[in-house]
Amino acid sequence: MSDTNKQMPAEWNELVENMNNAVAQSMEQNMEASAAFMESWADAMEDSVPDEEALSSGVEGYSDAYEVWMNAAEEMSGRTTAAAEGEDVDMTEFRDIWLQSANEAFKEVMGTSAFAAANGQLVNSMMEMREEVDAMGEDTLEQLGMPTQSDIDEVGERIIELERRQHSVEKKLDRIIKALE
Repeated sequence: MSDTNKQMPAEWNELVENMNNAVAQSMEQNMEASAAFMESWADAMEDSVPDEEALSSGVEGYSDAYEVWMNAAEEMSGRTTAAAEGEDVDMTEFRDIWLQSANEAFKEVMGTSAFAAANGQLVNSMMEMREEVDAMGEDTLEQLGMPTQSDIDEVGERIIELERRQHSVEKKLDRIIKALE
């Protein structure tokens, strides 16, 4: 056997090994991402007990997302087999399969009423936290003897009221001057 012929199986083995490693790493990363997403979603849901409809919707969304991931794994397996059988498979196909699957899986979960409820709770918590931070900022500025937002708002309201009164007085003066002429 020539050196070129000996080199081909070695190159092929290396290609297949690199492809298998890339697929395994990609699957592992995507499953970790999916698990992390579901864990954060579960943490968000932990503070409240969703109603039956939301819970059912959440379970259905998770199930649909899981099905998307399993379909992606089957498609990856098929493309790997095709590559092993000599078909020219571009490595970007593997990336595209996982990216598309991730988008579909997240859509399945994010489209549920349970996700919407969890998102609503998150926004509500963030708004409450912002109010607390604003209050702490006001207290700190007040203690430092600096004007707070409330002080500035009050001054602004007083200026607007003074301008309104000034316009009223100017109109009355204009009428008096007009009457005297």
